[in-house]
This record gives sequence, C-alpha cells and structure tokens, in this order.
Amino acid sequence: MHATRVRVTGLVQGVGFRPFVWHLAEEEGLSGKVWNDAAGVLATVCGPEDAIIRFLCRLRAEAPPLARIDDIRSEPDTSVLDDAFAGFQIVTSIAGEVKTGIVPDAATCPDCLSETFDPKSRRFRYPFTNCTHCGPRLSIVSAIPYDRENTSMASFVMCSQCQAEYEAPADRRFHAQPNACPQCGPRVWIEQSGSEVGTSDPIKTIARRIEKGEIAAVKGIGGFHLAVDASNSQAVETLRTRKNRPRKPLAIMARDLDQVRTYCDVGEEEADLLTAAAAPIVLLKSKQNTALASGLAPGTDRLGVMLPSSPLHHLLMSELRRPIVLTSGNLSEEPQATKNAEARETLGHIADAYLMHDRPIVNRLDDSLVRVSRSGKAVLRRARGFAPAPIRLGEELRQSSVPVLAMGGELKSTFCFLRNGQAIVSQHMGDLENRRTLEDFQKTLALYRRIYDFDPQLIAIDSHIDYLSTQLGHRLAAETGAELTEVQHHHAHFAACLAEAGVSPEDEASLAIVLDGSGLGTDKTIWGGELLVGGYKHFERVAHFRPVALPGGTAAIREPWRNLYAHLQAAFGSDQAFEICDSVFGDRFAGRNLSILDRMIAKGLNAPLSSSAGRMFDAVAAALDVCAQRQSFEGETGLTLEAMARPFASIEEGYPIDIDGGETKIFTWKPLWATLLKDLQAGVDRGRISARFHVGLINALSKCCLQIAQERKVKRIVLSGGVMQNELLLDGLAERLRNTGMEVILPRELPSNDGGISLGQAVIAAIRAEI
Repeated sequence: MHATRVRVTGLVQGVGFRPFVWHLAEEEGLSGKVWNDAAGVLATVCGPEDAIIRFLCRLRAEAPPLARIDDIRSEPDTSVLDDAFAGFQIVTSIAGEVKTGIVPDAATCPDCLSETFDPKSRRFRYPFTNCTHCGPRLSIVSAIPYDRENTSMASFVMCSQCQAEYEAPADRRFHAQPNACPQCGPRVWIEQSGSEVGTSDPIKTIARRIEKGEIAAVKGIGGFHLAVDASNSQAVETLRTRKNRPRKPLAIMARDLDQVRTYCDVGEEEADLLTAAAAPIVLLKSKQNTALASGLAPGTDRLGVMLPSSPLHHLLMSELRRPIVLTSGNLSEEPQATKNAEARETLGHIADAYLMHDRPIVNRLDDSLVRVSRSGKAVLRRARGFAPAPIRLGEELRQSSVPVLAMGGELKSTFCFLRNGQAIVSQHMGDLENRRTLEDFQKTLALYRRIYDFDPQLIAIDSHIDYLSTQLGHRLAAETGAELTEVQHHHAHFAACLAEAGVSPEDEASLAIVLDGSGLGTDKTIWGGELLVGGYKHFERVAHFRPVALPGGTAAIREPWRNLYAHLQAAFGSDQAFEICDSVFGDRFAGRNLSILDRMIAKGLNAPLSSSAGRMFDAVAAALDVCAQRQSFEGETGLTLEAMARPFASIEEGYPIDIDGGETKIFTWKPLWATLLKDLQAGVDRGRISARFHVGLINALSKCCLQIAQERKVKRIVLSGGVMQNELLLDGLAERLRNTGMEVILPRELPSNDGGISLGQAVIAAIRAEI
C-alpha cells in the first residue's frame, strides 16, 4: 500500500475537477480525498503503486474540457496510511493565500443545450441551464475559493433535485456553483416603461418584438446588450441614432454556423473560434448582396459575428428567422450596463423593451473580439471567455516573487497582477477618459484585489502623468506604501510580446516595430512610429517616423484634416501647403483658417510634435476624403483605408518613403506625399492610392528593420501597437520579414493595442526589482 499527496495548479476550480479526480480514483481502485484551496486542488490517494502511477498520468491526459493544468506535483505521504478511508471522498474547500485562477465564463456545452431544448427535461426552455463544463464563472464570482457562497448564486437556494445533483460526485453538476432550475433559480421577464409585461414566454415575446423592428435591451452573462433585427435597415439606423454610434461597426449574433455562412466566408479556424467555449465575436469577410442591413459595418468589408453564448441566447435565436445586431448596452464609449436599475436609467431612451433576469452580474464583461489572418489568430479585445485566465510566462519569468500591480494605459485599459510568476490580466475595461469607465475600472480593480487577496509591493505605471491610470497608480502607492516605477509606453508594448513568447529576461537582442496612436517618449514628445532594440531591461530608439505637429492637440486626433495640413506643411513648407490645400483639397479646407494652424505650429502652441503612425493614417485618410472633418470613433480612418486597399494590395507598387541615415534613422514623407498628390490629380482610384500607401509602409519598415537587424546582429523581430491591428500591414510585414529568415513575434493572447501593455509594464517592473 502506497500513499501520495498531489497538488494540481492552474485553472482547476469551477470546471468539475474534483469530481473528475473522484472518478479517476474510483476507476483505479484508490482511496483518499480531494479538496479545493486557494492554491488550486489538493488530493491524497492511497492504493497500489501502479494504480497511483496510472492515476497521475490520467490527471493531465483526461482533464475536464475547461480545465487548464499548469503543474502537477506529487510526493509520498505516509502520514495518511494510518487513516481508514472508506473509498474516495470530496471534502470541503479551505481558504489560504490565493494562487489559483478564476476560470473564464464558458458557452453552453452540448449536454446542457440538449437539455434546454428537450421537452422531457425538467430544464426545458430554462435560460440558465449549466453544469461544470459551461456557464458563468468570472461574471458571478466575488471571492476564491470558487464556491457557491462566493458567487451571486448564493441567494438562490437549490431545490431538492438540484441539491441532489450538486452533491452526487457521479453527476456532471457535482459542485456546479451556478446550478439551478426553473423551480429554484433565476427567472426572466419583460419590462416596458418600468413595469413588468405579463407573458407566459418572455423570450418568445421579445423575439416577436425584435422582428417587428423594436430595440430590445437583453441582459446577458456579463452585461446588457441592445438587440435589433440585423436585416431591418430602419431599425439599425434608429439604434445608431439613439445610441449615438453613427458609423462604428455593429456586431451580429447568428443562430448557428450554417446561418453565419449565409452572410460571411468562414474558414476552419474561424469556425473553431465561433464554436469554442469562449464564444467571441469573430471578424469575418462579409459576402456581397445579402439580406443584412447595409449600415451594419459601413466602410469596411468585415463583419463581427458571434454565436449564442448562453441558453438564453440560444432560445432567443431559435425564435428568430434572421441574425440580430447585438451590441453593448450603453451610450457610445460608456461601460456596458450590468444592473437592472442601471439599465432602466441609462437605456430608457434607447430600448423599447427589456428582457431582464435576476441573477446579479458581479463582474462586467464585454464580448471578446478575435480575427484570423495569414499571420494566425489575433485577439483584438480580451474579455468574456478569455479573461482572467492567467498568461503563461517563461520559466525564468516565473522566478519573480515581488507582487506587482500594473495599471495599464488610458485607452483600451486593463490592469495586471503579477505574483509568483503568474500574470493575471483583467478583462477589457474601455477608455478611462470616460468618467463611468474610470469608476468601473476602480471598482473592478478593488474587486480583483479582494478576490485574489492581492497586496502589491510594486505599482507599475505609464510614464505619461496625464493618464488617469497613472494618476490612480500614484494614489494607490500612497495608500498602500507600494513602490512606484514608470514604464515607457512603447517599451511596455515591446515587453508584453516578449513575455507572451517566453523570451528570457537575459536576452536583450530583440528589435521591435511598435506603431500606434500615441505614447509619451523619453524625450517628452509624443511617439507612435517606433523601432526599438533591446529587451525587458533596456531599450534604445533606433528609428522612428519624422515628428509632425498636432495642431490643436487632441483635436487633431478627432479631426484628420488637421493632420493632413500638418503633414503637407512639414513636407513642403507653409506657402506650398496653402496652395495644395486650395487647389487639390479646396472642399476639405473650405472655411478653415490655415494661418492660425501655421502660427500654432511655428510657435509650438497646442501643437506638440508627434511621430505617430496613427496620425499618419489620419492624414492620408483626409487626403482621400475619408472622415476628413471628423472621426466618429478611434481608428476609423485606419479601418476604412485598410478596407479600401484590400482589393489592390497584392498588385500595387508602394509609394516611396525616404529613410534618413545616421545613428537614429528617420522616416520622412515628402516623396510619398509628392507621388500621392500626383495620383490624386490624375484621378487614380482611391483604393489603389490606399494600397500604395500600405505597400510603401511595408517596404520602408521592412527595409529599415532588416538593415538595423544586420547592424545589431538581431534575429528576432516584434510587431506590436494598435496600428498593427491593420491586417494588411501586419501580414505584409510578418511575411516579408519571415521570408528573410527572421523570427517574428506577434501578440497572441493579448491585443496589440493598449489592452496588452499592462502585462509589459508588470514584467518590466518585476525584472527591475530583481536587478
């Protein structure tokens, strides 16, 4: 007789891991016990040595579908041989220092979906059917261990049948914390004008109202959504008007893959993502001349599509003949409503009716957004279904023991906890410039600190003092006594990719191309078109886009015509720029006092210098009369230029771009603008012009990158920054560089935009603390 103590770490709570261990032990004839604690799962097994060996092998090989095992450690434990175990037992969880993770919310599994649509099942048409293989997790949890009393299901007392399932180790609902049924669980209802609407089937009734053209506010897993018939152009425009979202693309929900294929091209990897447990929005190539409203995604050839992620959504879609728009339940740029009272207050002027339920949402979760291109899968927004699964770090990074809180950036904000070599990056929180988003960020950070029992010794912040996340970091440091460390914005982008790829902290031989909208540079100017050499510990700016003024400061970000003038003035001087604006772009500059902009630039008054790649895209877009007067959402110019260029990118030659030599190389734009202006005056198709711009950037960046790599003896290239969400640019650069034998690293688990920089900040801070 042998006895072994087994420690399993990773995502092993709330996924049916204890009953899985129980089943294995029963099948191998072992006695003992298993329980949850703050670090993961612990088990003691007693029996023949060969049975214990088989048990340990099967633990990893046959783990439950939602489990992610990071480590299994076992050691002899002779102390338990004196205990007289009667078979194998699952025992009560114990608390302690939190080292385990919270499993992301998971889409409905096939077994629960079958029950939901089975007239013989007691959960027939029940919108909250779940088990240990699916259902809410992060959205309902308020503490670890993940037990029912630590979730928003605590107030729902299970009926005798549900309790029997919960207590039976052989049942797939054994210790499924959200377990419920129509007799004891949450319920749904329809509201209109603050009053409940009487109906025997709220979901069927709301479906009929959507088909009639109404806007419905639907409470989902992580927050409210607004739903309309995706084929009803008038309903879509009404939604845009009421939500104040004039042109930003709207995502749709389809019933199943067959229905998706009616409207979009779907590859094998895209189909796998659509049907995965995370159930993200997947960007797909939209087909022409379908029955969908033309106003869903104006100016782009891609459409965001998702499949139902909960029984409620499956039931709703089963009642509808066509896909629906399903967009976050909020005013444009505000956080998604999660509470019923909040939805009544904030969505009253948008929604015609509400589909409510009474299961509280503890953690707001937006829909995740992913894309598949020639470079593989890219996460564009990491939220429901992905967060807060820990980011796996390399062995050397796992040695860090200093608890680090990284505050992220200002836009696409996330925060990161780093402790014991484990990185927990929060779900996407949004833009902190919005007051409600900032409040939500602070509330979620406080909740995470409580859930993970996290007390930081070091707080990493962006070096831009005007960022609200930076200011909040200063206040938290004062409150907690934690040490502060500043991390340059583009260095954080760089380091996040290195950390994802498991690059060693001792390896300082990487070259990064980081292209984004803005980030404060070490010279106190605004950076955004950068080539950096180094690693986690150090970096050197070895090349960058020529700095051009931003006349009007933040106004230049919203109004692309300002960037167009600034670029023309930088390339040709004021007199020639005036002439070009009058002769080539007269309509775009009608009524504009360019002399004022000229004086602002000359005197440096509210016209900071910026090497931003994002503003370069804005300038080209304005030249092509794309959002010239104003962008309605961040990145609109880049999204539109990419779609315009796509049909021509493989057949066009790129515009010339000069690269001034020297110790720091500088990309200059005069030859590009001279050629682009000739094309405009010759009447060249705007899509071809956009393609020539994209190809020119790819040519210049890859040429400069390879030259620097040769000079510095670098073989690894990192591609990051928000502008790298441009599929044409990313794929073109990655392929060009790989074809020369370079190792190319791209963000995979985190977005290339500012949603990923909190990981980079955390890792840089941790390594600095160890030096």
